[in-house]
Amino acid sequence: MAATATSSLYIGTAKPCAFASRTVSKSSISVFGTEIKGASLPRLNSCCRISSTRPFSQSFTANPVKYGRLVTKATAESSENKPLPGLPIDLRGKRAFIAGIADDNGYGWAIAKSLAAAGAEILVGTWVPALNIFETSLRRGKFDDSRKLPDGSLMEIAKVYPLDAVYDTPEDVPVSVKTNKRYAGASNWTVKEVAETVKQDFGTIDILVHSLANGPEVSKPLLETSRNGYLAAISASSYSFVSLLKHFVPIMNPGIILFQSDYSGASVSLTYIASERIIPGYGGGMSSAKAALESDTQVLAFEAGRKHKIRVNTISAGPLGSRAAKAIGFIDMMINYSLENAPIQKELSAEEVGNTAAFLVSPLASAITGAVIYVDNGLNAMGVGVDSPVFADLNIPKENRS
Repeated sequence: MAATATSSLYIGTAKPCAFASRTVSKSSISVFGTEIKGASLPRLNSCCRISSTRPFSQSFTANPVKYGRLVTKATAESSENKPLPGLPIDLRGKRAFIAGIADDNGYGWAIAKSLAAAGAEILVGTWVPALNIFETSLRRGKFDDSRKLPDGSLMEIAKVYPLDAVYDTPEDVPVSVKTNKRYAGASNWTVKEVAETVKQDFGTIDILVHSLANGPEVSKPLLETSRNGYLAAISASSYSFVSLLKHFVPIMNPGIILFQSDYSGASVSLTYIASERIIPGYGGGMSSAKAALESDTQVLAFEAGRKHKIRVNTISAGPLGSRAAKAIGFIDMMINYSLENAPIQKELSAEEVGNTAAFLVSPLASAITGAVIYVDNGLNAMGVGVDSPVFADLNIPKENRS
């Protein structure tokens, strides 16, 4: 993606040459060291060399085995105008389905852009009542500025599907919803139907992203939340992830983790620190729904990993002033709170969450599953709010924004 860099990382391995045999003798010797030969300080960042004079071995029986020389080097060198030679997030040839995009300013959109920038093909699931507005805005170019990728091209969306992840099958949809004018003209929008339609259109996917959350009583304290409101929050915000994974797993390419270039299919969802900390104002059962989502992430990582070789992770993202978040009513206050109290005093960008998602679904994260990854400028690590007058005499460093 990037054409320039100030430093580069290269990892290369000379492959061993093996012939039919079952005997390997003697162990290897690894040499770790640094080499600095005639390099001026401005040009030299670091140089580390790891070499193996012989391959690791173990003695068995039968015919001898011949191995070629195995050398692994990791070096970092100054470079201003050549592409990075190693560790790219390369998703070319991969297809992602992202559930929960209805505009161009939320985390779902940012994740789509990051995956597209890494080369993935993008499919989108949009809430049925928002589908027409979203497709019209996309078609008329209203999102063109926010579709721009790092290379200057525009993110392409292969297909937009109507989706209401609250309903698993057509039989689950009540008559009141079927006859609702906001659903008029749309078809095949339950989770099962969308998965089947994606299979008909594209065959398989590699990546599943859950960017869905809704709590009809989010502005109510938990003690004032009705049973229906609580269950609705759980249904839309956490069970929807279980349902999506359940119905999409059969069409997800699993892959086999033998080498880093091969990796299992991957799924990512979005959670919030209210799952484990008290956030007054984040009510209606939404904190419970996020806690359930994180617990489900661990269980699903085991079940989907063992049975289907699918990795499952969730990103605990900091506050973002998206249209959806404004429904809570105090998102600006939470952004300001984070600015004052997080270890890194800056506003979180949606792109930072998108890039983390791209990493988590890439081969670089092939051993990460069942994890909650915090992308919140470190706010999750804080035990107190340091903007309190109680800490005024501690001379805590603060960014000067005047």
